[in-house]
Amino acid sequence: MKIVTKYGSKHIISTIILGFLFVLPKISFSQNLGTTHTLDIKTSEIIEKKVDSVLLLMTLKEKIGQLVLYNGSWDVTGPPSDVGNKEKYQKLKNGEVGAMLNATSVAGTKELQRTVIENSRLKIPLLFGYDVIHGFKTIFPIPLGESASWDLEAIKLSSSIAAKEATASGINWAFGPMVDISRDARWGRIMEGSGEDPFLGSKIAVARIKGFQGDDLSSNHTLAACAKHFAAYGFAEGGRDYNTVSIGAYELHNTVLPPFKAAVEAGVASMMSAFNEIDGIPATAHKELLRDVLKNDWNWNGFIVSDWASIAEMIFHGYVGDKVQAAERAIIAGNDMDMEGRAYEAGLEQLVKAGRVDEKLIDDAAKRILRIKFRLGLFEDPYRYCNEEREKKEIYTKEHLEASRDVARKSIVLLKNDTNVLPLKKDVKHIAVIGSLGADKDSPIGSWRGMATPNSAVSLLEGIKLAVDKTVKVSYAKGVALGMGDRSFVRELKVNRDDFTGIKEAVALAKSAEIVLLTLGEEAFQSGEGRSQVSIELTKPQQRLFDAVYAANKNIVVILMNGRPLAISDIAEKVPSILETWHLGSESGNAIADVLFGDYNPSGKLPVSFPRNVGQVPLYYNVKNTGRPSNPDGMVFWSHYTDEKNEALFPFGHGLSYTTFKYKDLQISAPSFSTGGNIIVSVTVENTGKLKGKEVVQLYLRDLIGSLTRPVKELKGFELIELTAGESKVVTFTINEEIIKYYTANKKWEAESGDFTVFVGGSSQTSLQTDFSFKK
Repeated sequence: MKIVTKYGSKHIISTIILGFLFVLPKISFSQNLGTTHTLDIKTSEIIEKKVDSVLLLMTLKEKIGQLVLYNGSWDVTGPPSDVGNKEKYQKLKNGEVGAMLNATSVAGTKELQRTVIENSRLKIPLLFGYDVIHGFKTIFPIPLGESASWDLEAIKLSSSIAAKEATASGINWAFGPMVDISRDARWGRIMEGSGEDPFLGSKIAVARIKGFQGDDLSSNHTLAACAKHFAAYGFAEGGRDYNTVSIGAYELHNTVLPPFKAAVEAGVASMMSAFNEIDGIPATAHKELLRDVLKNDWNWNGFIVSDWASIAEMIFHGYVGDKVQAAERAIIAGNDMDMEGRAYEAGLEQLVKAGRVDEKLIDDAAKRILRIKFRLGLFEDPYRYCNEEREKKEIYTKEHLEASRDVARKSIVLLKNDTNVLPLKKDVKHIAVIGSLGADKDSPIGSWRGMATPNSAVSLLEGIKLAVDKTVKVSYAKGVALGMGDRSFVRELKVNRDDFTGIKEAVALAKSAEIVLLTLGEEAFQSGEGRSQVSIELTKPQQRLFDAVYAANKNIVVILMNGRPLAISDIAEKVPSILETWHLGSESGNAIADVLFGDYNPSGKLPVSFPRNVGQVPLYYNVKNTGRPSNPDGMVFWSHYTDEKNEALFPFGHGLSYTTFKYKDLQISAPSFSTGGNIIVSVTVENTGKLKGKEVVQLYLRDLIGSLTRPVKELKGFELIELTAGESKVVTFTINEEIIKYYTANKKWEAESGDFTVFVGGSSQTSLQTDFSFKK
């Protein structure tokens, strides 16, 4: 084998190196859910030899090319006709592109890969990325909804099915999971994450990464995951997307970074930097975060990709003057790949030649990307994800739809059921489904919907009709429309807040029905990227529809379909039953019907607090106590609102069942422990109802005194259990030094000596508690 290079004598070295490269054994790796992931030493050494071998052959321009990510903005099954895309196509042929996104078919990815392999000098294969967020073709609940399951195995399963379908369509790199913690329901992208808590968020991040990457990244059924957005994107001021973030080191390290650290320990292949700035420095060029913390302190060897054009957007931030300077700041900070910013290709070569950027930084970035390509097995077979038969057989299968239905019903949260209206009896005579969301087959798919077919979800109306006997009358009235115009990912959705037509018809139907299923909430694209809102209440037409229907028939079950927490205090005070169903995906209607009729006992718990009023947000359970937490003397001078309660309408961890659970006999194995030791906390949970059901047993801690003030309560453990009627189970948790560590005033993670309170129960508002102490 002989590769002729521009460097004459180097062709001999090239021959030797490439020969060595292709005879080295196939690489695979394994990882365990919830444990630190590392490649074994021998495998890691082999990969590094392969990466170094390729890097030695590369010109500076080719190295920079690996740092370039293009959008497939033309019909990628053939050469483009317009000037801009012709330039991209030529760079592909020259080997000056490392990855492509939005090429979503075997035909497209095979053609692009062929362009590189058959024309470029070194034939380095492409990565193909795509926003695989909650499914590919088969759609699962939006991530916020799926997080409400608190079922890590179910979450892992949904990601593995998404990976199987995406890889069958040519994709080998997912731009997910999003692990941003957010406490602000106004932020549209709250739907894409796991809610407000760093402990739960960390566990779910690991489950999703494990689902995407599996035990062998070189399998053609797994793909490289990308944890995003590093960092603090969910803390944007005012809940407005892309906005400024001002955050202190305490909050950054204790709240924002833990899910990213968990992703690193799970072996995540890549990370995406964030759009926002942090205290004046765009995250895309935040050296302290990207290079110092992520790459050096955490010893992570994956690669960092910018978000879409975020390197070039530093010009608009006012942080750089042009793309060349943007490229300089970003590469020095540690951002390895430029997504559609066109900054690295514009500036890096001249920056290196001018001595402003050390070529070793380019080498490091290119090595990180090549390393993942080797782990994916792309050098062994560039077309390993280009199998037409797989594409025909392994996408949108019956098995995948059944899994979607199961995960969806596990994600439903029963918020209220005061008079046990639910579950419904199947011999009910007349059911009225009211509200435009009731017959909607598109909104349940949700935002960030991958390659889902529009209007392909099972609607609630369809699910109800399939669940009951034909003798049951099921009627429908639209009531009021939620939105108007094109339902598009890239266009503004104008919400209709003035059309009250259809209420009269809905009221007439409600009067005639035995039970009313009233659907309220949001269309799919009212949440998601760029969908921030100042109001998280129902639209005026929906509120008026509720008032009119409630006046006509108080036997109502409100079914919420939404991508964010909503402020529904008025409704919660009146109706007996509320079911939070989020946007549940392909099998939405069937899953909701399963819960409504008791074929599945709801077990979901909220991963995010629901406010009473938008004025409470940001809202979260793990608050600080403040110096004036209460008003024992009835004085006004304490931390509160004069016109609303401080507490959430529905708190973090809340969720009811059709059965009831009693917590008792909270015990602790010892009153204290020291370094190297631990204590065991146990509690007896009894199913005191008449039905089998699942319960998420939650453990919270309070560190009473710290070098920095500590939250009133922090989730530190949970276990999902299932009990038959009358059955009891003793649930145990181990508390050790690792669990009580936090980022202290010493600017490091450590456990401090002191007193603690432990709480165990079914939500963050549990009051069952005991105390212990820790001494170093």
